[in-house]
Amino acid sequence: MNARSAVVYSVLRLLAFLVPFGIMMLFPIMREYYWLSAIFAALIGLSLSMIFLRRPLDDVASGLAERRTRRRSGAQTDAEAEDAAS
Repeated sequence: MNARSAVVYSVLRLLAFLVPFGIMMLFPIMREYYWLSAIFAALIGLSLSMIFLRRPLDDVASGLAERRTRRRSGAQTDAEAEDAAS
């Protein structure tokens, strides 16, 4: 997995939450109901990430799948090496 793609995706997801939350906290009524601002910001952030962050998510997911495949093939190689040694 490319660490850069994971960091970029994580930072963009945080920004998708923090920017709407910060904007809503500028309104006096939302300061009083900060928990409602957090819920709305989470929904907005989820929506934005589903629409605009598809490519970074695909990069992270494909990196994880590739890493898992390499790990499984390495485990089979070790098992075959042990069988061959005995």
